[in-house]
Amino acid sequence: MTSTMMSSVRLPVTGGPHSETTGSRDQAAGDTERHSHVVGTVLMPPETPTGFLTVHPATATPARFYTKFAEYAVNQGLAVLTYDVRGVAASGPASEHARLRMRDWMQEDANAVADWANREYPELPKLAIGHSLGGHALLLGNANAGLHGIVTVGTALAALQDINPRSERLRVGLILRALGPLISPLVGYAPGKRLGLGEDIPTAAMLEWGRWVQMSEYFFDDPSLGATARMARLRTPVLAIGASDDNWASAAQIDALVDHVRLAEVQRRTFTPEELEVDRIGHHGLLRRSVAEKAWPEIVTWLLRRLPRH
Repeated sequence: MTSTMMSSVRLPVTGGPHSETTGSRDQAAGDTERHSHVVGTVLMPPETPTGFLTVHPATATPARFYTKFAEYAVNQGLAVLTYDVRGVAASGPASEHARLRMRDWMQEDANAVADWANREYPELPKLAIGHSLGGHALLLGNANAGLHGIVTVGTALAALQDINPRSERLRVGLILRALGPLISPLVGYAPGKRLGLGEDIPTAAMLEWGRWVQMSEYFFDDPSLGATARMARLRTPVLAIGASDDNWASAAQIDALVDHVRLAEVQRRTFTPEELEVDRIGHHGLLRRSVAEKAWPEIVTWLLRRLPRH
């Protein structure tokens, strides 16, 4: 194991319709003007990195969840950036970002993080991994400038009708179609912790998520997003991975999503609990060390092979 160096950074989000103010990227971590920034952590190996990997998070999943995976990637020679989208965990609170939608995370936050990495580390070739929503952001062409490879984890065509088993479909439907839309406007944010979704998230994000899941083709049925055309233009190589027991992102759902990628090379990989010698993987397990550390060499090796040879 190498000695990982970690530093907290504040990354400006500017230029989008839901960016409320602008600010310097050099502001201290204790600055209270959180709404124009996302908070991230850069992990560096002691030697010169071979590349720079950004981890784009899943909905309501804090950056700290990805620390162990990031440390593993650092031990393979990569610099890694993890971050919280605005309104979640360190980049919150959700109540101060009530107007932020899921598309704002995918477009404004993801692009801001990629722009910062390109400015700060222009000499390092860039890679990205996107978990669930983070993978959606990348496949839609966000944060894509200069990328040599994309890994998506549990990123699928996430229509409610395709979630199985039925008990999970009913639970998710109750949260996203009834409880979330009812409670969020009353309290000023979506109480994800109490609803069993992870971290609290902004009201607008909850409402947009609840609207998309009711569409048979998820956000592809939302003409304002232009998802079909955007995904068809992607050219960066993709490894789309999932777990055989992921109720939110089955192999069929992942296939249905990446079928929209027309120009880029796409490889598929499904891990099973038997293969990893665990009882269950689920939607988050592939990025949890206690569950899927045996899968990480294959994932990171694929990324390293996308780097340009010197």
